[in-house]
Amino acid sequence: MRRLLYFHGAGGFIDDRPIAEGLADRLGCAVEMPHIPDEDMSFEAWATIVRRCMDAMKSGDLVVAHSFGASILLRVLAEKRRAIPSNAVLLAMPDWTPQGWDVEDYAFTGPEPEMALALHHCRDDDVVPFAHLKLHSIRLPSASVHEHRSGGHQFVGVLDTIAACWTV
Repeated sequence: MRRLLYFHGAGGFIDDRPIAEGLADRLGCAVEMPHIPDEDMSFEAWATIVRRCMDAMKSGDLVVAHSFGASILLRVLAEKRRAIPSNAVLLAMPDWTPQGWDVEDYAFTGPEPEMALALHHCRDDDVVPFAHLKLHSIRLPSASVHEHRSGGHQFVGVLDTIAACWTV
């Protein structure tokens, strides 16, 4: 059975579980959601765990990341160290460049990863401003961009839509 590898947001191990399990159910996958501790929020601390999990992926496995976890995953994917996955879904990803939240340690400045990316964001997200989606779409011109009218930061009520537009 294929796996859905899910990277949660900062402090989101509990809060993100409904997204991870909901997508896995809809996609017919087993879910793997590693707990990434909040004690060290540096890029490298999170990226070390993300890299280790990514290196264990098998063909057919899927990867999704939410919020801060999506920021880390994007930079790891840009390292071009692995052929798997062929695509990734990034949910409510913050922009850390000076145009967004301006935190250099997390900022993605390229290169664009070679796999297919899908960016999803809800207009009513009260954690990561919806404007961050536009900033990412400019830096990631090959990504498919999906705007959701509602669902908030946790994508309540839109998991069917996200699962339906998954490229596998």
